[in-house]
Amino acid sequence: MIRPFDRKIVLEDGQEYFGYSFGSKEEKVLEIVFNTSMVGYQEIISDPSYTDQAVVMTYPLIGNYGMAADDYETTHPTIDALIVRQYNDEPSNFRSEKTLSEVMERYGICGISGIDTRKLNRSIRDFGSRKALLTDVCTSLDEALTKLSAYDLPRDAVSRVSCDKPYTSGNDMARLHVVAIDCGIKQNIVRCLIKRGCRVTVVPWNTSAQTILSLHPDGLLISNGPGDPTDVKETIRTVSSLLGKVVIFGVCLGHQIIALAYGAKTYKLKFGHRGGNHPVKDLETGKIEITSQNHSYAVDGDSLIDTPLSVTRINLLDNTIEGIKCEKDKVFSVQYHPESAPGPQDSTHLFDRFVVMMEEGAPSAEEN
Repeated sequence: MIRPFDRKIVLEDGQEYFGYSFGSKEEKVLEIVFNTSMVGYQEIISDPSYTDQAVVMTYPLIGNYGMAADDYETTHPTIDALIVRQYNDEPSNFRSEKTLSEVMERYGICGISGIDTRKLNRSIRDFGSRKALLTDVCTSLDEALTKLSAYDLPRDAVSRVSCDKPYTSGNDMARLHVVAIDCGIKQNIVRCLIKRGCRVTVVPWNTSAQTILSLHPDGLLISNGPGDPTDVKETIRTVSSLLGKVVIFGVCLGHQIIALAYGAKTYKLKFGHRGGNHPVKDLETGKIEITSQNHSYAVDGDSLIDTPLSVTRINLLDNTIEGIKCEKDKVFSVQYHPESAPGPQDSTHLFDRFVVMMEEGAPSAEEN
């Protein structure tokens, strides 16, 4: 007997995709995007950068290795939905403690399986990311389209995923102290820094420059996070005030914030970069790295002309900017995720570079 569909996705252009629910059964309007990773669904659903989004997985089988306590990137996942071709609710993995559906239900994350994800992903590729309604199968198309047209996607995602107050991780006797601005930080970033002998103080997204300087950091990290970088004006002002005063490393959203702090511009990509298979060329060495990415926005290359920033990396799929630096201010950033959660691990050396820059000391006052 064929199991009847109980859920559906409705896109702004009226396309409907029917499937089966798992996880939470809430009705939600969200931004639909796709991810091309073959593994790492736990890291994906616990990455704060997916706040307010529904992620369509291009890999067909999801859930087969369950969920492990050590693999979360945040303690409270904020992704809105996961859309898959085939969901496996009987994981086979000695580390598994819960099923994916159990975790998603706990955190209010909707799931739908059984749809034609190849067709849906082609639609996103051809027409771009856009609003979608995840709802009961009985919801009429007219009702769904009315709900979609009446809903504006929120622009306060960073404030919702950032920590409420500072906290410190690592050895108090560590030789280097990093302050990390939490715009939706992944925990493996903190782990990567601790592994390299750093003590890390994570501070909220709207922490002032004066407060950060009072912590006497050897370096400042601006983290990844969700949404449009122009929405976090407080963070941009803070970073602008700290340029040339401390070594700075930006990751993903942090990369975009650095560009904006120097007066450059950003723009929204048609469907973004999400997955662990993006080739990036290092223009300084000529080497190519396979990178893990998750972002909807990019730095506008033309807007860098009147800034002291130079381009260090490009994406070989679409020639978008993947890295920038200001040698004088000891500032550098990358658009992708060097913490590699999930992999590949080609780019973890960037944390070593950050450590070397901190050991060399703050930017020279004479240079600035």
